[in-house]
Amino acid sequence: FSFASDTTITTIFPPTTAPTTTVPLHQTTPGGTPAASRRLTLWKTIGGPISPKSVVATNTGLVMAQNMMYRHTMTVYNSQGALVKTISDAVRLSDFGRPGHPGYSRGAPVEAAVTPDGKHMWVSNYSMYGAGFGPEGDDNCSPGSARGAGVSNSYAYRIDLKTYKIDSVVEAGMVPKYLAVSPDGKTLVITNWCSWDADIVDLTLNRVVARVPVGAYPRGIAISPDSKMAYVAIMGSSVLAQLNLTTHKVVGQINVGPNVRHVVIDPIDGRFLYVSLNASGVVEKINRLTGRVMARVHTGAGCRTVAISGDGTAIFVVNYDSNTMTMLRTSDMKVLQAVATGTHPVGVTYDGKTGRVWVAVYTGELMIFNTK
Repeated sequence: FSFASDTTITTIFPPTTAPTTTVPLHQTTPGGTPAASRRLTLWKTIGGPISPKSVVATNTGLVMAQNMMYRHTMTVYNSQGALVKTISDAVRLSDFGRPGHPGYSRGAPVEAAVTPDGKHMWVSNYSMYGAGFGPEGDDNCSPGSARGAGVSNSYAYRIDLKTYKIDSVVEAGMVPKYLAVSPDGKTLVITNWCSWDADIVDLTLNRVVARVPVGAYPRGIAISPDSKMAYVAIMGSSVLAQLNLTTHKVVGQINVGPNVRHVVIDPIDGRFLYVSLNASGVVEKINRLTGRVMARVHTGAGCRTVAISGDGTAIFVVNYDSNTMTMLRTSDMKVLQAVATGTHPVGVTYDGKTGRVWVAVYTGELMIFNTK
């Protein structure tokens, strides 16, 4: 089939039988109605001095946007959309025992991942700016070209969500883009765009314990419910790399299609993965245990980030070049709704506290959608 237009095209493959599960309280939807039975309506738009590349809910009442090098900030909101705190990305690395960078350095907050207890948020910085740092990388880099140009390793910050202060840092590779915390809270995985590798961080030590080559332009990450396997979207190829978090080795690949950007996992039992293929505008449902593609759906031009509801019944996909967000039912991958957004929606998150969906619009807005 062709993906030449924005017309929704769906290919469904025979389903597998899902196991019976008891849904934990934190994975239910507020009000008890399944997310897939609800409708999206725009509730609020937030502006101000922001350029959000991503937005992430803690599911405990806070939502945080990462505003890149354009603002050098992270902005924290409550679930009602009120600004709680603007956090500067300026940090004195020597305070954390990191030599070679006297004075204050600045970052470029790009993505974030909340710890399972909701107490901390880890934030990746596209680049660092200040004494001892080289030029920022670019999107067409390789490990050799980046090192040759003097691109430095960057840092990830840990934000204390009570004090809103940076309380820990770890050194990542060149141009870290995405990061994810394991369900058991013991491991952080960071993908490094220009290094073509992934950092595995032991969160009991807050230290990188392995840097593993994974392929060209790694980005999205999903981690299995048992915290043993990370699935890494290799955007410069057609695969998800299977990264064993115990042996620190790539142990396999799942073929999904070119330009795979983002991946999320079914929050109920982890059986299914949902991935976005940016260039073709396609979202796929994959059986994680068999590697089989169960369905392919065209959602729009340049589909970027995917979010999944707490009950696992719906996914939400932002389409960067179509200026839309698409809502799909996970059971059969039927498109339930497509709604207009601002120009260039790039990030999306599902707030388990309220059931609302937040969209990061790169041109300077956050849009909050009710689900009723």
